[in-house]
Amino acid sequence: MGAVRDQQAITPLRSEEVPGGGTQSAARVGDVLLMFVSDPGPIGVTTIARHLGISKAVVHRILQSLVSRQLLAVDAGRSSYMLGPAVAALGARALQDLDLRVVSQPVLAELQVETEETTTVSLLVGTARVYIDQVVSLREIRMTVELGRTFPLHAGSSGKAILAFAPTELRERILRAPLARLTPETTIDPEGLDRDLDTIHAAGVAVSRGEREQGAASVAAPVFSFDGAVTGAISICGPVTRFDDDAVALFTPLVKAAARRVTNLLAERATAAPASPRA
Repeated sequence: MGAVRDQQAITPLRSEEVPGGGTQSAARVGDVLLMFVSDPGPIGVTTIARHLGISKAVVHRILQSLVSRQLLAVDAGRSSYMLGPAVAALGARALQDLDLRVVSQPVLAELQVETEETTTVSLLVGTARVYIDQVVSLREIRMTVELGRTFPLHAGSSGKAILAFAPTELRERILRAPLARLTPETTIDPEGLDRDLDTIHAAGVAVSRGEREQGAASVAAPVFSFDGAVTGAISICGPVTRFDDDAVALFTPLVKAAARRVTNLLAERATAAPASPRA
């Protein structure tokens, strides 16, 4: 991978350029970048300023600094900004080193062969989740997912499998917030969602038919880190026409076993002797 070009054009973002300075400055820069993870399209200065509650002048300075580092790029046609090539390089390196993705890869491959459907692994990120890997079905009609984009926890089997086992404070935070209707099948009633989560927790598996994406279905089970905290989910997904009750009954023990295996592999990796740091 080549070095980022135009290093001479980089101008450091001084702490006095962002109100509060120091840690608050870093937080503001991070908040700006995270907006581009949540929203897949180009974003303008006004939208960012309104969302974060800071002035357009401050937002503009932050954006210019990020553009100079190729973390963002200018969409000249829309007078807005989008993620730049340096973010792609960072993301690729993060995925390369991410324990959950590494240990899940052989499990997803085996699960795809067993089910003939696409298999995925999601990671809990704040109050959302992100697909970090998939093994795509070889069938002519199949489902694929968008890696790296955030998705809400209240819709779809992976999100609900995570949320059902999440800490109480996260669950309550999601239930208190407005629940976006992604499709006609999305549950947007907090009480109804709360009951669904209790059922999922008891069963150890979540099933979705068209909740997040119309025409798609999935079955998912939670994955836990070495300390017992939910960290993600393994799912089997495909066209809703292939996920009738018989298919779900077949897939349920398979996805639960896969999630348990990934959980155990994460625990083994965490307790293994740490690698020597590189010079």
